[in-house]
Amino acid sequence: MLTLPPKVTERAFERLAEIGASEQGKALRVAVEGGGCSGFQYQIDLDAPADDDMVLEGSGEKVVIDSVSLPFLADATIDFTDELIGARFVIENPNASSSCGCGTSFSM
Repeated sequence: MLTLPPKVTERAFERLAEIGASEQGKALRVAVEGGGCSGFQYQIDLDAPADDDMVLEGSGEKVVIDSVSLPFLADATIDFTDELIGARFVIENPNASSSCGCGTSFSM
């Protein structure tokens, strides 16, 4: 079965450029860890790319995903949203069978 890498929206890359991630030698790291209220949770932060990361590039910026998290994020979309409740990076994941209200926890 072919698994597609995650997609990153132009809006997410633009936000990384606004905060100067690449100028600091950083990339947006998206990882999946055990825990959260639904079994798995997303960990999103700025970090230096590692050798075994998948690197997604756009607008001079990078999003990196480690090899363990990659299968959980197949064909997901990494986006940036700016709403009344706050501005944040969000993940639309077709692999998640359910998620919780916080948007950072999911189950498969």
